[in-house]
Amino acid sequence: MNCSECSYIQPIEDQGVVSLRPLSASLEQTMHGQDFDFVIIGDTVSIDYYSREQMLDILQWVCMLPMVEGSDLQVGIWGAGNIGGEPSWLPATVIISRLQNYDIVDIIRRRQFTSHMQPIVDEQEQVVAYEFLLRPIVDGPSFQPYRLFDIAHRTGLHSFLDRAARISAIETSAEHLPRGIKRFINFLPSSIYNPQYCLSHTFAAIERLNLDPKDFVFEVVETENILHMPKLQNIFDVYRSNGIFVALDDVGSGYSKPELIDKLKPDYVKIDRGLIDHCDQDKAKQQQIEHIVERSLATGSRVLAEGIERREEFEFCRSIGINLGQGYLFGRPADQPVAR
Repeated sequence: MNCSECSYIQPIEDQGVVSLRPLSASLEQTMHGQDFDFVIIGDTVSIDYYSREQMLDILQWVCMLPMVEGSDLQVGIWGAGNIGGEPSWLPATVIISRLQNYDIVDIIRRRQFTSHMQPIVDEQEQVVAYEFLLRPIVDGPSFQPYRLFDIAHRTGLHSFLDRAARISAIETSAEHLPRGIKRFINFLPSSIYNPQYCLSHTFAAIERLNLDPKDFVFEVVETENILHMPKLQNIFDVYRSNGIFVALDDVGSGYSKPELIDKLKPDYVKIDRGLIDHCDQDKAKQQQIEHIVERSLATGSRVLAEGIERREEFEFCRSIGINLGQGYLFGRPADQPVAR
């Protein structure tokens, strides 16, 4: 089985042929009035381009035509060195977005990123786990991680990026951490179409590196997708059937409501940093946090407080039974584990 959503991304070459389909009669008529080198075969028009900028101009022009707007126009691109091969056909809007954000797309395509580790401590402030976070490679192009994932969504590359980020985290953990230290790794539910197949690369990497699946905790982000409960439950089931733990992230913010704890019964519940911030001074936040802790304990979930920057916040969390903490108070994300 193969999945085009997370397979190799072909670079867009400076010269080649861009093909459009399906070709309507009105679009064909309009093409004849343009100064393009093109050929029409069946329902496809193929246009020579001599720079990425020219290709972008062609696609933007086509997409603005009244007979094309809102259509299902597909684009295929052949680089000058691959004429005669078979391209991946993608919506025109996706190709345009890739051209407009080519610098970020190239970072994703070349996997010019690595994983940093932020410590997670227990109630005695002993490091028991790390969360893995995407960061630029040394001497590589800089980027903001949120922008990388935002562009990946808009260019149809989020499945490729999500899988590559998971593998990067697993490989980094194998290099730096001993067995018995938990490794928290994010995943996007919308990037996983068929859990058995899409996650097989993750499980294979853990096996290839001779790691213990029980050392891994995969935490769901992009919480708007939690609304599709059966899909997420299926993903959780596949992780667990392979001996891996699961976590619900950012509980108490956005769509990640405490009620989801009862439905999903995650192994770990991570309380959103917005609730933790100055929680020692805010009665309303304290009530919300206590409610989350009660629900978590009732389902057997362990609770982790995120974003702890002040000792007073940590003291309050410990006082109500939260025995795991993460935040700048204990360490920032770094390319090496904290000294033990």
